[in-house]
Amino acid sequence: MDDLYYFRPDWIEQTDRQLNVDICVYGASSAGVIAAITAAQAGKTVALLQPGKFIGGLTTGGLGWTDHGKAGVIGGMARDFYRRCGKHYGKAEEWYFEPKVAQHVFDDWLSAAGIVPVLCQYLSKAEVQGGQIQRIHCLGGLSVTARAFIDATYEGDLIAQAGVQFHTGRESNKTFGETLNGVQVHEHHQFVPSEIDPWVIPGDRSSGLLPHVEAVDQTRHIGDGDHRIQAYNFRICMTDDPQLKIDWEKPADFDPREYLLAARWFSGKKDAWNDQLRPGPSLDKFDILPNRTPGGFRKTDTNNHGPVSSDFIGANWAWPEGSYDARERIFQQHVSWQKGFYWFMANSAAIPETYRSLYRQWGLSPDEFTSTGGWSHTLYIREARRMIGDYVATEHDCMHTRQCDDPVGMGSYNLDSHNCTRFVNSDGFVMNDGDVQAPPAGPYRISYRSIIPPRGSISNLLVPVCCSASHIAYGSVRMEPVFMILGQSAALAASLAIDRGAAVQAVPYSALRSQLDRAGQVLDT
Repeated sequence: MDDLYYFRPDWIEQTDRQLNVDICVYGASSAGVIAAITAAQAGKTVALLQPGKFIGGLTTGGLGWTDHGKAGVIGGMARDFYRRCGKHYGKAEEWYFEPKVAQHVFDDWLSAAGIVPVLCQYLSKAEVQGGQIQRIHCLGGLSVTARAFIDATYEGDLIAQAGVQFHTGRESNKTFGETLNGVQVHEHHQFVPSEIDPWVIPGDRSSGLLPHVEAVDQTRHIGDGDHRIQAYNFRICMTDDPQLKIDWEKPADFDPREYLLAARWFSGKKDAWNDQLRPGPSLDKFDILPNRTPGGFRKTDTNNHGPVSSDFIGANWAWPEGSYDARERIFQQHVSWQKGFYWFMANSAAIPETYRSLYRQWGLSPDEFTSTGGWSHTLYIREARRMIGDYVATEHDCMHTRQCDDPVGMGSYNLDSHNCTRFVNSDGFVMNDGDVQAPPAGPYRISYRSIIPPRGSISNLLVPVCCSASHIAYGSVRMEPVFMILGQSAALAASLAIDRGAAVQAVPYSALRSQLDRAGQVLDT
C-alpha cells in the first residue's frame, strides 16, 4: 500500500518548471477533470494540477453508487460521463459503476483532449495583483501563470490563498432564515430506541467519556451555528468472493476503546431496529455494483449507515484549514479508524456472532485500488471551506421559496448532512448531532454568482466545488454529478471571460446562457 497517503514530501518533484496557459485548473476532482476537458474543447490551453497521485476525486475513489437525485436535470458532459460508464456495461447509461470503470472513462477522456494532469502539486502561494490571480506556486517549485483559474479542490485551497472570503462549519439558522442549519438532532442514524451509555466504565461518570463524545448537550442548542462539519469516511469497494477478498486487517495502533460504542449498540439494540446490518442477501449501504467477480460474486460501494458505522464522527474538524502535514495525520487516522472498525465488527467477541459472520463474509476487492491494497485512495471530504459569494445558495433555493435568474446548473438530491458530533444528552445517554435527510421541493437552480467570487474580489477565479452555499444547502449541492455540471459551466464562463477580456463577474449571463444551452446543460424544468 505504498500510495495510501494524502501527502508525502517525497512525492514532490523539485523543479523550476514554469507553465503559462489560458486556464489553470487546480484540483483534478471530477469537476476539475470536466473543467479541463471543457476548456481544451473551447480551444484554450490548459494546466490541470492535482494535489496527490489520483484524479477523479470521489467518482474514481469509490463513490460508484451515484447520488444523482432527478436524473433529468443532469445534462452536458456530466450526463455523458454516465453514458460512457453505461457503454462499458453494454447499457445506454449507468449511474452505478466500479471505481476502475470511472478511472478508465476519465483517463480516456483526458487523453483524447490532450491533457496530461500534473500530479503531486500542492499549492503554496497565489500571487494576486490588481484583483487578479497572476500566478500560483506549488511546493517543489512549479509555477503556473494563467488568464483564469478554477479551484476544483474539495477544500477550497486556492480561494483561501487568493484571499477570497469563505466559511467553514455550520451557520446558525438565523443567518439566512433557515430551519435545517446549525445543530440538528434527528432520529435518522441515531441511537434509538436503545439507550447507550457514554462512559468508559458503564454507569461510572468518573471513568470519563468514551472517545469522541462531547459533554455538551446539543439538544439545548438546536439551530445554533458552530465550527463542526459533516463526518468523513472512505467509500470502500468490497467483495464477498471468498477466493478473492482481502480479509480485514487489524491496524497496528488498534485501540478497542474506539469501538466500545459499536459493541454496546450491536449488543443491545432492539430487534425492531434492524436496518444497520440485517441477515440475508441484502446489507444496507453495502450497495451492489454492476459486474460480478470472476467467481460470480458481488462487489459494493459501501458507505456509512446507522448511529455507529464507517463515519469517523468528530475527527475531521481541523481538515479544511489544516496544513498538508496536519491533513496527512487526519487522513491516516481515518484509515486506521475505519480499518479498525471493520476488523472489530468481524472479529471482536463484543459483537454478536450474527453481525460478526456477516462482516467476515466481506473483504476488500483486490482488483480495485491496486496501488493501495484495495483500499480507496480518496478520503470523502463531504464539506470543507465554502466560498461566500454575492449569491449564497440556501435552504430557500432548495425549497423553492426563492430562485435565481442566472442558473448554471441544477441540483435535486436531498439536503443531506451526515452527523457532525456525538454528545451526552440530559438523560446521560449518547446521541448524534448533525444528520439531516430532507427532500427538496424539487430540482432547483444554482446561480452563476455562487461559483464566482463577489464583485470587488478576485476577477479571474471560478469555484465549482467549494461554491457559495450554506452548510445545509451544500448538503444537496455537494453531489458528484452537480460538481461535474458546475465544472463544465465554470470552464465555459472562464473561456468567455478570456475571449471578452472581462472579469468573470462581468460576463453577460445571456452570452453564457447561450453557451450552456449549446453544451446541453439543463437549467430549468
